[in-house]
Amino acid sequence: MSIELAFEAVGSGSPVVILHGLFGAGRNWQRIAQALGATHRVYLPDARNHGASPRGQTMSYSEMALDVLGLIKREQLDRPLVIGHSMGGKTAMTLALEHPQAISGVAVIDIAPERYGDQFSPYMTTMRGLGRNKPVDLAMRHLWRHDERFDWRLNLLAVAMCMPDLCGFQQRLMHRSYEGPALFLAGTDSDYVRPESHPGIARMFPRAQLERIADAGHWVHADQPDALLRALRSWLCAALPQQALAAR
Repeated sequence: MSIELAFEAVGSGSPVVILHGLFGAGRNWQRIAQALGATHRVYLPDARNHGASPRGQTMSYSEMALDVLGLIKREQLDRPLVIGHSMGGKTAMTLALEHPQAISGVAVIDIAPERYGDQFSPYMTTMRGLGRNKPVDLAMRHLWRHDERFDWRLNLLAVAMCMPDLCGFQQRLMHRSYEGPALFLAGTDSDYVRPESHPGIARMFPRAQLERIADAGHWVHADQPDALLRALRSWLCAALPQQALAAR
């Protein structure tokens, strides 16, 4: 069952949807959205079990892709371009492979369609302990008050239970391909998109462009926001060239 995602939207023009990564929220991408909002209407949803969106017991990538598809339909978006980082990138890839008619192109930031090791469960154990006490200032924006204690806006229990799915990528999608425009961006200081990832990307996304952002780790939008913006703007214009003409 799909979940009605909470979201913010900025700007005007053809639609773009940005999907955040694990532990994040749509507002983490506000700087990028504000910049792209000069030429596009940019939507920043919170994934299920994240931010202000409803909670759910499961969060497979197919389910999260359906959540995004529901947002596209409710907001009557005309085949938006979808940008996704990390977990959001896997959701974007799943949306493209399972519902290609719903979007005009997909940009994936520092993630590949493959399984990764679980490096997050120890962090979640620490986070659950912190949430029981009065939070430090750094954590305030990620916590909400529940009776006499604080809890994370992130549904830690559900995320922990679904971690095997979140670390992986559905095997049945490995044999599908998305024929639309695709961009894969990776940080030069990140090992999430390795040379051995390239054949799988090329097979599943035959029109994919692969680019590296210098001096950026996994959190490309935090490390090199200006370089990321340049790459995204160039791709957005190339993906929908008629928009580039209209923006001049």
